[in-house]
Amino acid sequence: MSKTIRQTEQRNPRTRGIDRMSTRAMLRALNREDATVSGAVARELPSIARAVDALARSIESGGRVFYCGAGTSGRLAVLDAAEIPPTFGVSPTKFQAIIAGGRRALTNAVEGAEDSASRGARDISTRHVTKRDAVVGLTASGSTPYVLGAMAQARKAGALTIGITSNRRSPLAHAVKILIAPNTGPEAITGSTRLKAGTAQKLVLNMLSTSTMVRLGRVYDNWMIGVALTNKKLKQRGLRILEQATGATVSEAARALRQAGHDPCVALIMLKRNQSAPEARQRLRQAHGNVRKALNQSN
Repeated sequence: MSKTIRQTEQRNPRTRGIDRMSTRAMLRALNREDATVSGAVARELPSIARAVDALARSIESGGRVFYCGAGTSGRLAVLDAAEIPPTFGVSPTKFQAIIAGGRRALTNAVEGAEDSASRGARDISTRHVTKRDAVVGLTASGSTPYVLGAMAQARKAGALTIGITSNRRSPLAHAVKILIAPNTGPEAITGSTRLKAGTAQKLVLNMLSTSTMVRLGRVYDNWMIGVALTNKKLKQRGLRILEQATGATVSEAARALRQAGHDPCVALIMLKRNQSAPEARQRLRQAHGNVRKALNQSN
């Protein structure tokens, strides 16, 4: 096999003959391949840590985070960005996803969209990206023109650039400041990077967004204190978190939550510091939304 063929495109010797396997044997083969992904991601933890700290600094400075990808990578980016506001109670402008081909590409293949570097650059330019922002490019191959064009434009704007790929020796490595490259190897189905490479991207995105929000104080201990209480299930979850985190009774937690305008962060500070809703809200504002810092303020 030629060394010029990227690992994600090579044939996997462990899954040859998969079309002749029994269903259970096929599933065992797929599961064995999936089990290697966590280790590949673990080897990238130093780079992921650098990225998290850099993303937190960007947001603290008033910047935004943009994910950019095509196909599976773009869809995973959209998924992660969409889940951040309800999970952590932050503005949807803080994490935004850009997918080649736009909204239609979420459910349909948009032929040729990923092949245009100029379109990637244009999509970054229309977001008015600045040096306070960060752009995370996702491409399993590390060579998707759309993503490379987006990263070039992001660099031109002075933004922080982060790349996520399964091919370390790829053009993306030279296009970003921080490279995250879990070596997931050949796919079970040759070239189908929605499998291990996609799983690795999902794991890395989980780490980036979750850890950044933790660094910014949108998590208290390991409670999802910033959760947006938008339905019955989430309201019950928010109430339960307040009870557990403060030791308050159900009625005390419910009263604080009502007075806080159903903002669990404000309600937590009210209960922990024995303050009114306006006082707790001001304390949280002074701490720039960081719940732990707000609680530790001396005044």
